[in-house]
Parts: sequence; C-alpha cells; structure tokens
Amino acid sequence: MKKTYNKYIAFTLLAASLGLSSCDSFLDELPDNRMELKNEQDITDLLVSAYPARHPAYLLERYSDNNDQFDVTGWNDANQFDEEAYNWKDITDISTDEAPQSLWEDFYLRVATANQALQAIEKQGNPSSLDAQRGEALLCRAYNEFMLANVFCNAYSPTTADKELGVPYPTEPEEHVGTQYQRGTLKQLYDQINSDIDTALPLVRDDQYSQPKFHFTRAAAYAFAAKFNLYYGNYEKAISYADNVLGANAANGLRDWASFYALAANGQVAPNGYVSSSEDANLLILATYSEWGVYYGAYNAGNEYAHSQLLSTAETLQSGGPWGSSSSFGYTVWHNNSLSKYFINKIPYSFEYKDIQAGTGYAHSEIPTLTTDGTLLVRAEAKALNGDYAGAVSDLNLELKAMSSGKKSVTLDGINSFYDGIADYTPKSPTPKKALHPVFTTLKDNTQKNVIDAILQLRRILTLGEGERMQDVKRYGIVIYRRKLNRSSQVLQVTDSLTQDDPRRAIQIPQDVITAGLQANPRNK
Repeated sequence: MKKTYNKYIAFTLLAASLGLSSCDSFLDELPDNRMELKNEQDITDLLVSAYPARHPAYLLERYSDNNDQFDVTGWNDANQFDEEAYNWKDITDISTDEAPQSLWEDFYLRVATANQALQAIEKQGNPSSLDAQRGEALLCRAYNEFMLANVFCNAYSPTTADKELGVPYPTEPEEHVGTQYQRGTLKQLYDQINSDIDTALPLVRDDQYSQPKFHFTRAAAYAFAAKFNLYYGNYEKAISYADNVLGANAANGLRDWASFYALAANGQVAPNGYVSSSEDANLLILATYSEWGVYYGAYNAGNEYAHSQLLSTAETLQSGGPWGSSSSFGYTVWHNNSLSKYFINKIPYSFEYKDIQAGTGYAHSEIPTLTTDGTLLVRAEAKALNGDYAGAVSDLNLELKAMSSGKKSVTLDGINSFYDGIADYTPKSPTPKKALHPVFTTLKDNTQKNVIDAILQLRRILTLGEGERMQDVKRYGIVIYRRKLNRSSQVLQVTDSLTQDDPRRAIQIPQDVITAGLQANPRNK
C-alpha cells in the first residue's frame, strides 16, 4: 500500500540556489547548514554531503521508452508527476523527490557543498595533505553538473554544443547578494566538467574512506570519467579510463549475477542484494530519498504507466536478441495478473516513519549509479564507435557470460544476421531494433549500426529501472512513442511520439527558476 509522507528537503535553495537571487540565510550558513570548517577533518566530513540525495531514475524511466499506458479501470497513475512525466509535459509537480524542482535543488546544493570545501582547501594553502579531498570535491561538482546536463539539456554533439543551452556551473561559493548566473552553452558545461575531471583524477586516493562505495574511489572516479568521455566523444580516453577500472581480467570484477538471481524475487532481499556495498561490481552507490521502488516494484501503486508485458517480450527482458532468448539469462521477471508491471526486482524501498499514527516520514532507496558492468558496456560502445568491432563484441561476450553463467555469447556475423533479419520497430509491431539517428556522429556502415544496436539492447536490459535508457534515446535520436494498452497488453491507440528533434527531450527547468530569470528550454508550443 502506498504511504503518504512529508518530503524531507535537506536545504531549500529554490531560485536563490542558482541563480538568480540570494538570501541572508544562504550567506550566513554553510552548505551543510551546521558545520564550520576549522581543520582538515571538517573538510573531509563535509564532503559526505557533496553526493546527491536525489536520483532522476523515476523521472527518466517515465520519460523513456520503458513505459506504456494502460487503459484499465482501477489502474491509476501514482500522482500528478507520474502523468506529467509519462506524457512529456513541463512538470508542475514540486512535491515528488524526483521532480525537476527537487533534482535541481539537490544537485545545486551538492555543487555548493563541493565549492565550500574547495574554498576551505584554498584558504589552507592547498596543502598536499588535502589533495585527495580536493579531487573528491572536484569530482562531486562535476558529477552533479553531469546529472543536471543529463536531465535538463540535450545530448552533446561537437557540431551543435556551442549553440545548445547548458546549465549554470558555479565554481565558488555564493558570497554576494543578488549574484546572477547564466546557463551558458552545452559546450561550456561539458568543457568545465572535463576540466574538473582531468584535474581530479590524479588526486584521488582510496585510503581515506570507511565506507568507500559511497565515495569517489579511484575505480568510481575512472568509471565516471569513462562514461563522461563516451558522451563527450573522446572514445580513446573512454576506453583508457574503462581499462583502468576493469583491469587485465574484466570478468573477475563483474556482478555475481548467479548469486543475485538466486535471491528471493519477492520483498526487499533481492533489491538489497543488488545495491549492497559488498558487491564488487557496485562502484558508487547513492543513498536517496525516493518512492521509485514502490512505483517500479511489486506494489499496487502506479499501475497506469508501467514496463508492460509487451515491452518485456518484444524489446527487453524476455525478447529475442543476437544471444538468443533474453528470458533465458537466468533472472526472474516479476509479474502478477493484478499488476501491469514486468520487471527485475532490484530497486530497494524502505520507509522511515516520523509519525507512525499519521503515516508520515521519508521514503528511501539506493542506486548503484556506477558499476563495472556499466563501465564494460561504455568501453564496448566506445570501441564500436572507434570501428573496433571485434573488441566491442569481445566486451559484449564478457557481459553476456557473466549474466548467463557462461551460457550465452555472440559473434559479429550473428549480430549482423539477427538485426538484418528483423524489421525496424513500429509501435504496433515492436522489435528490439530501433532506427538510430545519432546526434553526435554518423554511423560508418550497417555493421557498426548492428553492433551499436546490440550494445543498446543489452544496456537497456541491464539497467532497466535505473534511468539510463533515456540518455541512449537522446544520444542516438531514437524516436519513441506513447501507446495505450488493454489489460492483455494489446495496443489500443498510439497517442504521441517524441521525434529526434523534439525539444521536449530536454526536460524543462523548474518554473520558479524560469520566473526568477533563467532562460527556459525551448518548446514548440
């Protein structure tokens, strides 16, 4: 049953956070609202608060092609946010933890925290004893800005980035009332992220964390750098950074999928196992406020919009692929006749009561936002875009063998045969093969397209529920559709489409920030 709760917000930035205006309380209090930075330990402690407490998984999953709408009596949306996100509306809901308002506030709070730490380090004369903290602060700032870009900006293209809107990138604490910020260009945003990453990587150390999976260790830092450089178009750097994470024997560091599949499909056992800090594959885990585990999972809430049986069988968890049937990987696909949802149970949910009688409190979840498996597919894609199809296929096979306990593999000929042998997706005749219109490059030939198709399909399966799919939709200009289904997952109506040049691909920034003067994302109407 869905529980109502009063949403916790660690620090209210609103328009003052960014930009647009300031207030005395923001100037009088440090970003964690309690700490005065007197020594090196204070700076180390502050950086715990530089990691996001929000994650856009709910928003981006609803926005992506991982959902259908059900026209079934009694199957209703979860809330206003649910309906607005699914229908690609400019979201007016401000109460949901993954609403644009909440994400904007939280990410910029963390940027402010990182900047406060960097300023304190500078005031101490940038001693070498604080190199690791400086590296962590720069990575946190860059990561929060990267998350903002993924939500509120278009995909990066070297030919258009200097004309696309970015988001503000504060590099020092706000110390003056009325400071004004500009969005700048997407190129400026990516260039600054790149600069922060390049400066940070040599500084990162692993010997200062009691809970390393919640920090930018060297492995997490290089995994982030690999993913960013893939998006940035620096494929050689993406490959090199991924190599640094995966080592000489990448198979040894991948998720223990067999052990995960063996966990109970019901309840929280499997989700807790998936996000466990003891799992070697999890490189950076974010502890978040979120109800996504309810709306994604085995709860009678949010049935109107869901990853349907049609999606599962035709495109994702139970679909065919160049590796054979995806349904034979070994995972349990959770479904129930009383619910619309088909999913792997991996998004945890817990509820912290503050008032048991009133049923109020905080919803919690965790997301392994950087993993070895994800990094391996980053490397595979970078190799494919570089024309190294054999290397990309080799990486695909490493992941397939891990996911299937060695039962599945592919060849380049098999990949070509599979995708050449099926029709392109249409909303009423869906297949895993979707037309690609990449915004950042031109695919060299049909073989390259087919290898990319295989990587995108496997990543979609691997990261279902985690918000990753929308970035591939944006980067590859994939047209997605909205369909109404009946209880049997038959298509009743195609209601809308999001084409490769639709401005709604960049989610609208919060209305109060627009009202305060920051330029809105363009819209056709």
